Amino acid sequence: MSNPFGIVSTEAILEGQATDAYFERTRTTLEHAGRNPHVVAEVTADQFPTGSFEVFAGVHDVARLFEERPVDVDALPEGQLFDGGPVMRIEGNYLDFAELETSLLGFCSQPSGFATGALEARLAAPDSLVLSFGARHVHPAITGTVERAALLAGLDGISHVAAGELLGREAGGTMPHALVLAYGEGNQADAWLAFDDAVPEDVPRIALVDTFWDESSEALLAAETLEGRLDGVRIDTTGSRRGDFRHIVREVRWELDARGYEDVDIFCSGGLTPDSIRELRNVADGFGVGSHITGADSVDFSLDLVEIEGDPISKRGKLSGDKQVYRTPDGGHHVRLADQTAPENGTALLEPLVRDGDVVREPDLETATKRCLEDAATVGFGRE
Repeated sequence: MSNPFGIVSTEAILEGQATDAYFERTRTTLEHAGRNPHVVAEVTADQFPTGSFEVFAGVHDVARLFEERPVDVDALPEGQLFDGGPVMRIEGNYLDFAELETSLLGFCSQPSGFATGALEARLAAPDSLVLSFGARHVHPAITGTVERAALLAGLDGISHVAAGELLGREAGGTMPHALVLAYGEGNQADAWLAFDDAVPEDVPRIALVDTFWDESSEALLAAETLEGRLDGVRIDTTGSRRGDFRHIVREVRWELDARGYEDVDIFCSGGLTPDSIRELRNVADGFGVGSHITGADSVDFSLDLVEIEGDPISKRGKLSGDKQVYRTPDGGHHVRLADQTAPENGTALLEPLVRDGDVVREPDLETATKRCLEDAATVGFGRE
């Protein structure tokens, strides 16, 4: 089979075939009528600022989508937070980009949701290690999107090997329950010793300690088994057996400390949310977060024409006219018509991305991460 997993190809996306059928009908109609107006289109979620901020992601994919198309594209920088107004502006002849709308919105909507969820987790424990464990919850074809969004939001690491290769980041991880189960109950120490003997020295020795016995008992056994080589223990107790998770973690910490294992860290995983992370952050050292990121709602972006042949226009419920958005030092997000005066001390956020098919700004992940965390502080995102 040439495409056994049913994945839409890169070629189909770039050629505009990854689209909704009504855009093909629109092209047929306009070409038949000899119409191809010069337009300005904007991508928005909310028309006016709402005070509820989200992270803008997916800019790097949009740049590639519009490369070699005779249009101009302006966009918020990747990692910028927004709460209304346009995040992207496209100007050109409509039929030069009409079929790209579906892919464009997909490139922005889901990654922005992932990044917003990851930022919520990041800021729930700003001083702790927070890792992305969510790749298993999505189609393998988009694991790179998940892990990139997590890194953009400031998470400390990712788990997916192939996504790491795409992103130039090394995936991390130690052991699943399957490894301990393979040795059987009562032989947990053999599993941990085998792991210690097999994996490279630079891999942290983190023992999973909730497979068969009480978490404290397995944690102490792991510390005794690996002596000074144990970096930490991971507690991934299933929700049906968890009870008071904070109490379990405190008990493990107490028992380790009581026997001189103060340097053994405790990592938690398994259905964690920002609320549960905040509850645990002063008793645990790190967290693996999965479903809160991958289960985040996509940002409901839409693309709308706001100007045709230089004249403002819009459908009902949308704001006509070419616009600019601004950030003010107090964290305000402001929407103005492009020819209006900027707010005092406002910084314009829509920046050139593509000019007549040439990519003029290459989104950089490290820069985007720095921007995301700084802007989150400016607007008070996640502030308790």
